[in-house]
Amino acid sequence: MNAIINIKDLTKKYGMITALNNLSLIVNKGEMFGLVGPDGAGKTTTIRILCGLIGFDNGTVELMDKNVKKYSADIQKKIGYLSQKFSLYGDLSIDENIEFFAEIHNVTDYYARREELLEFTRLKPFRSRLADNLSGGMKQKLALAASLIHKPEILFLDEPTTGVDPVSRRDFWKILSGLLKEGITIFMTTPYLDEAERCNRVALMNKGEILAMDSPAEIKRKVGKQVVEIVVNNIKEIFDKLKVDYGFDVQMFGDKIHLVVNNPDEEEKKIRKTIQEMNRTIISSRIIAPSLENVFINLIKEAN
Repeated sequence: MNAIINIKDLTKKYGMITALNNLSLIVNKGEMFGLVGPDGAGKTTTIRILCGLIGFDNGTVELMDKNVKKYSADIQKKIGYLSQKFSLYGDLSIDENIEFFAEIHNVTDYYARREELLEFTRLKPFRSRLADNLSGGMKQKLALAASLIHKPEILFLDEPTTGVDPVSRRDFWKILSGLLKEGITIFMTTPYLDEAERCNRVALMNKGEILAMDSPAEIKRKVGKQVVEIVVNNIKEIFDKLKVDYGFDVQMFGDKIHLVVNNPDEEEKKIRKTIQEMNRTIISSRIIAPSLENVFINLIKEAN
């Protein structure tokens, strides 16, 4: 596959704070690439640099074989950008917002494309509704349609489903799957590890640095660990005890406790003994493959 985004040794500082520290990554044409990390990891800074919206201190950034600093105007004609904050015009209708962005991108014959996008995003029945009167999920779909009106080669999405209801999130991902079939490259940031599982490749990011980068399955395989999952009563009490006593990762998910370990059979016996000594009972336990969230938390701990 051909690289469509190439970042090498990218550094960005805000005063004394280093937002990005020698970041390097390659995104291939036609793939969905996810930049994953907590707030403050440097995700939005990265995406804004790629879109030519802010500068950087060191390194090189190329999109479609063009240097971002030298050819920013040319590059911006071929990319679409959906920011975290809804940035369309609330006093314009769906139709009028799309028309406005078509004119910004000098697209004159946009009528057929607009119909296609409204059908694609299922917004056609609401085309005359003002943007201010749309739900959160519909606003994101409108922002997506506006960012696609000029048929970009790369679509940048900065945490596109944050604050969106589960049904709208599912619809949004169906739309993204359709865009991939059209050959559009999607570069997205997300704090949601379940969303990252859908990407072709991901970069797990923390404090301006990449901890791991590959397909989700390969990242989990390379870590070489498994998870002991237990279900117990008195979960908080047992969780606190395991957190103190054991050097491996202990994570709580609802009514379950996950322990990321190297030797699951051996560690499960130790866990059972600890809980028995507390006069508590394990309702059920099993050994499972780690999720991307398990792996990410483990990598952050090791990095720290």
